[in-house]
Amino acid sequence: MLNLTTAIYSQTSGSDFASDIGSRFFKGQAPEGTVYPYAVYQVVSDVQNNTFSNDHEDVIIQFSLYSSASGTTQIENMLTHLKALYDECSMSITDETLIWFKRDNAVFQVEDHTTPSGTQRVWAWYVDYRVIVEV
Repeated sequence: MLNLTTAIYSQTSGSDFASDIGSRFFKGQAPEGTVYPYAVYQVVSDVQNNTFSNDHEDVIIQFSLYSSASGTTQIENMLTHLKALYDECSMSITDETLIWFKRDNAVFQVEDHTTPSGTQRVWAWYVDYRVIVEV
């Protein structure tokens, strides 16, 4: 799994998505006090799916995008650039072969987040991708 998550992180280098989030892209969770906007990615599930001749991992990766801007333009641009970067993308994964990387689901929410300066209203997209890798 480390090889896949490393490749996901590397995919953002120099992208419009990285610019949108100021390169604040974290695995698992953001450090306390992280400035908005930012994104987090994590493995939601990993199922072994073997055939007679190949070993596959069927993985759900979730990207969580957060923005505290007053309107939705920033968060919508983040989603647009995330989709441009990952929808049916190709990427090099050490010791594994990417079979597909497909967006599965996306949920938009407005949330209240507790910050050091108090409660803050935040826009959030939770975007799931189904990833199949041959190991």
